[in-house]
Amino acid sequence: MTDTKNLKPATLAIVGRPNVGKSTLFNRIIGRRRAIVGDEPGITRDRLYGEADWNGRRFTVVDTGGIIPEDKDLIPAEIFRQARVALQEADVVVMVVDGRSEVAGPDIELARLLLRSGKPVFLAVNKIDAPKLEAHIHDFHRLGIRELLPISAEHGTGVAELLDEVVKILPEAVWPAADEAVWPGSPTREDGPEARPAQTEVKIAIIGRPNVGKSTLLNKLTESERAIVSPIPGTTRDAVDELVERDGQSYRFIDTAGIRRKGKTELMAEKLSVVMARKHLESADIALLIIDATEGVTALDANIAGYAHESGRSVIIVVNKWDLVAQRAAQAKAPRTGSGGMASRKMRRDSTFAIARSSGKGIDRNQYEERVRGELKFLNYAPVVFVSAVSGRNVDKIFDLVAEVARQRRKRIPTGEMNRFLAHIDFERASVPVSRRVKILYMTQAATSPPTFILFTDRNVKLHFSYERFLENQIRHAFGFQGTPIWIKVRARS
Repeated sequence: MTDTKNLKPATLAIVGRPNVGKSTLFNRIIGRRRAIVGDEPGITRDRLYGEADWNGRRFTVVDTGGIIPEDKDLIPAEIFRQARVALQEADVVVMVVDGRSEVAGPDIELARLLLRSGKPVFLAVNKIDAPKLEAHIHDFHRLGIRELLPISAEHGTGVAELLDEVVKILPEAVWPAADEAVWPGSPTREDGPEARPAQTEVKIAIIGRPNVGKSTLLNKLTESERAIVSPIPGTTRDAVDELVERDGQSYRFIDTAGIRRKGKTELMAEKLSVVMARKHLESADIALLIIDATEGVTALDANIAGYAHESGRSVIIVVNKWDLVAQRAAQAKAPRTGSGGMASRKMRRDSTFAIARSSGKGIDRNQYEERVRGELKFLNYAPVVFVSAVSGRNVDKIFDLVAEVARQRRKRIPTGEMNRFLAHIDFERASVPVSRRVKILYMTQAATSPPTFILFTDRNVKLHFSYERFLENQIRHAFGFQGTPIWIKVRARS
């Protein structure tokens, strides 16, 4: 009998130069739009995972950024590093080239690199979407890859033939053991030879403005170099996810692109990345809202927080770069001499220090948190944690908060207990106009994630905002629901 405990699904890696159609092929194979596609070169940067099923064979597909092997610039070098990880994981590699252009030097270098790896390699000559273009493919035999197939990833032509050849040499896919995590991008295992229930995942979207440290935090939480980190705002474009097992629970962290104002996005890839970031937020259970401690809460931070709140996601506010705040406070105390004195005066004018300095005692965390809550009043239910993603300080606290918030999000209160609670509320304390007052006959919790309560009332009147806020505060005082919004709906007695 085969021991399946340590066996993993077969993996297909897609590689190639920038703008040859790798992400289009990736989306075509997995059957959904997972990767951002556009005419601009270099859109994909981090490696992306998806699940594919072809002729009854399931396997993992990895999309990589455009590879230029000898480019020493920061982003291309990081893309190459991410691609090398994908190649090490892969059982089979598909190299994609642009069939409408001539063989280029980077194509030759990449082909040599792949052939030296010893992995089975297929060459997909892309953008061959007309019979007259097929004559162009013969020039690509110069790359030395024997398995050459013309395809059009955009139209699907030749992709079936490519997959037929790939699955012939892919190792047999083996279902992971029950105590192992689900495959990347695959939430269920319902159709395997011995179907097992999927392990429940908590999905956590890491959201925020560009350059607040989202990718650094993902890498620290997952103890990996999963996402590319650079000082350049907007480095992350596609959402990058990674599964973490901790105390018997699976957590899928999703690093989203930095959300910007519409007027600040110029490239189409940036516009699409913002749209995809909001889409991934809406599919998550919990949002980690990252605030740059050195800048405080900005108007854009509040807008992003509003997206999470209105979509019903649970929220944890993560104040990142807290170590830099302490460093700047120390610099601001230093003697003012020469240009250094000018820098100190500038730091004193910085709003971060104006709102967080206590009398001669440096930065006061409680005062800073109070200011954050003042700027994000609608997130009064969200816990706040101060971390340094670079050093890892307090990052472990995020796991404890995520576990508790996930539990609170799924909490259900029995109807009997709910109505005993209702009987003890003094609604006279709620400042509501007489014309907007209603009599609550009874209430019940209709759903979880987020907790949703239905009030059955004597007449069909929309609850006054202060009445609803009063009731929500009473529910939280009695039952908790830390970190999650509460939805209240009204139904009039028929």
